[in-house]
Amino acid sequence: MARLSESVPIIYTRAATPGRLGPLTRLLSLGIALASLTVLTVAAYVEPNRAGIGSHSSSLGLPQCGFLQTTNLPCPSCGMTTSFSHFVRGNLLASVYVQPMGAVLAAMACASVWAGLYIAFTGRPAFRLLRLLPGRYYLMSLFGLALAAWAWKIMLRLNGWDGWG
Repeated sequence: MARLSESVPIIYTRAATPGRLGPLTRLLSLGIALASLTVLTVAAYVEPNRAGIGSHSSSLGLPQCGFLQTTNLPCPSCGMTTSFSHFVRGNLLASVYVQPMGAVLAAMACASVWAGLYIAFTGRPAFRLLRLLPGRYYLMSLFGLALAAWAWKIMLRLNGWDGWG
C-alpha cells in the first residue's frame, strides 16, 4: 500500500524553504551592495552638467569623451554620469531625458544596494524571482534599451536639444 506522502500530487505539497546562504555568498552580496552605494554616493557628489554630458570631467577631473571629440557624436555612455547625478537628486525626468539607460542603471544600482544588504544580513536568497524569467528576456531587453538610449542621445545632440536646465 502507498504511503500518503507518495499519493499526494506534487502540486499540493509545500515548497521547500530555501536554506541560508553561506558566508562567502553573503560577503559577496555585501560587497555588491557597498559598490553600488559607492557609485550612488559619488553621483551625489557630482554636480550635473547643464549640457547633459561632461559631468565626469567638470566634477571628477576625468578626461573628456574621445569618441565625442573625434566624431562630434556621443558614445553609448555619454551622459551616464549626468543621468546618475540627476537620479540621486530625485530629478527622474531629467535623468531619463539626459540618458535613459543611465536612469535604468541608477535604479538597478539602488535595487542592488537593498538586495545586497538583504542577502548579506538575512542570508536568504533574493534572486529566486529572477529564475522565473529566463535571462535572455531581460538581458535582450536591456541591450535593446541601451541601443535605443544611444539613438536618443545622438538625436538630442544632432538637434541641439542636449542638456537639461
